[in-house]
Amino acid sequence: MGSMDRNTVIGFVLLAALLFVYLYISTQNSKELQYQQQRQQDSLAFVQRVRDSVEVLKDTSARSNLAVDSTGALRTVGEEVLTVVENEVLKITFTNRGGQPKSVELKRYQSPGDSSAVILNGTAFDRISYPVNTGANQSSQVADLFFTEPTVTKNADNSQSVVYTLPAGANGELITHQFQVKPAAYMVDWTVQMNGADKLLTQGAFNLNWQSRPVPHEKDASYERLQTNICFVEDNDFDYIMQNTEKTFEAPVKWVSVAQQFFNITLIAKDNFTSGEVRWTRAEDTASTIADVTTNLQKKLPLGAVASVPLQLYFGPNDYTILSQQAEDMDKIVNLGRDMYAFVRPINKYIIMPVFDLFRSFVGSLGIVILLLTLVIRLVTSPLVYTSYLSGAKMKALRPEIEKMKARLGDDQQAVGMEQMKLFREAGVNPLGGCIPALLQIPIFFALYSFFNSNIALRGEGFLWADNLASYDVIARLPFTIPYFGDHISLFTLLAVFTSFLISIYNMNMTPDQSNPALKYMPYIFPFIMLFIFNRLPSALTWYYTVSNVITLILQWFINNYIIDHDKILLKIEENRKKPKVKSKWQERLEQVQEQQKKAQEAKQKPTRR
Repeated sequence: MGSMDRNTVIGFVLLAALLFVYLYISTQNSKELQYQQQRQQDSLAFVQRVRDSVEVLKDTSARSNLAVDSTGALRTVGEEVLTVVENEVLKITFTNRGGQPKSVELKRYQSPGDSSAVILNGTAFDRISYPVNTGANQSSQVADLFFTEPTVTKNADNSQSVVYTLPAGANGELITHQFQVKPAAYMVDWTVQMNGADKLLTQGAFNLNWQSRPVPHEKDASYERLQTNICFVEDNDFDYIMQNTEKTFEAPVKWVSVAQQFFNITLIAKDNFTSGEVRWTRAEDTASTIADVTTNLQKKLPLGAVASVPLQLYFGPNDYTILSQQAEDMDKIVNLGRDMYAFVRPINKYIIMPVFDLFRSFVGSLGIVILLLTLVIRLVTSPLVYTSYLSGAKMKALRPEIEKMKARLGDDQQAVGMEQMKLFREAGVNPLGGCIPALLQIPIFFALYSFFNSNIALRGEGFLWADNLASYDVIARLPFTIPYFGDHISLFTLLAVFTSFLISIYNMNMTPDQSNPALKYMPYIFPFIMLFIFNRLPSALTWYYTVSNVITLILQWFINNYIIDHDKILLKIEENRKKPKVKSKWQERLEQVQEQQKKAQEAKQKPTRR
């Protein structure tokens, strides 16, 4: 019995201990639950206080905006409030003054010389506006008015909506600017909504004014000014203007872009503007800006109390891949060939760009990518090069005979020309055989000129001593500026000029006619001209030209020493002379003209009888 009592006591003690632990845990959980509930209530109260504060601010702002001055216009005095919204590529600072972007930072691009991000739309001149009626014979520019502080909302698709409102009349007129910033996108959707549009607009006329003052983003601001232009799509056709001029739009306009060398701001109307004009003036080289651009665009809205204008704003790089995914024809902002050089655009689009992007996908250095691209181009054009060198070797083989011919005919250039044509025909040599392949390579050079000037992938990429392949390299600075040359010396340019000089000297040795003074000095004149043209061009282009020239020199040496058999060429020429020749009509006509000119010259030289 005593044992049972002891066991009973032990059991009760254990039960009491378990009960104590249970009560302790329950108490702690209850306290935690109360704490969480209190936090939730505090949070809800805080949110409500914020909402109340926002409503007060909205009411205050609305009353301020609704106040009119003695002229009947909405007041343009208020406190500017900035709101920053970001995605992966943009940092947009919005302002309640005009309810629009105040500046846009491109987070993935830096300014030359420092690590600061490229900023677009950042001057006091930059703004977008349109007039609204505020009373009888009274109007105000929206960009001068202060909207309420915005509501910023994150949507289910991770985009962000920024909404500005402006009470614009005593009868409930309201203007709303709604912006949508999508993830990792350079395009910002912008919708202008009007309640009371029939009162705010005169006969539904929506007259948008866009002012833009781009600033330099590259090392050579003067060169960047030359590359800046105004692009637009009018009547579904892309066009652009580069000079200080004014363009009037008489057909529907889809978009207008202020396009610098590597960046652009584009205003797009989803439903087209009906007409408009753009005026722009390029700044002087001493200015701290690129240009002043003023664009006026008109759109007729349906008459009614409610109106909506869907627009878009692009702030971003002139990247062909990115622009091709935006509005129609925006990829043409990237200058891959225009006007008289439009024929090189397909070469860039379907040959140069794919090969460049292929090498870029597995080669880290863009300088090496350019080298590989050059090798591919020279490999493809090697048959033309061989034909050119073979023609040059034939001309060189005929040089002794041409020299004897000149000694025999003296200064009679007419006779020398006729005899040379006869000699070439008998030997089966085409005097233009060396020129035609070289001419066929000109489109490739112009294609690469456009490609390297507009390829943003090169921007900020260094190679060897060049710190930026999109601009010139510098090995020395001059204490003065030489017109068309600059205030620097580019080593890639010197190498390109030197190798071009060597090629010119070699070609001179292959030319049978050495009597022309122009030909004698050409090896010196052409590289000298190149020095002034190339010194301010992108180092990517001068690096390509240097590599191409080195390959040319190697090919010339190899082909002439190991492929072309000069003895066989002489035998072939002798065989051609023995074959009967059939003159073409063009040759017959040419010889007739030369014969007539010779007779006319002889008639002039005969003494006149008295």
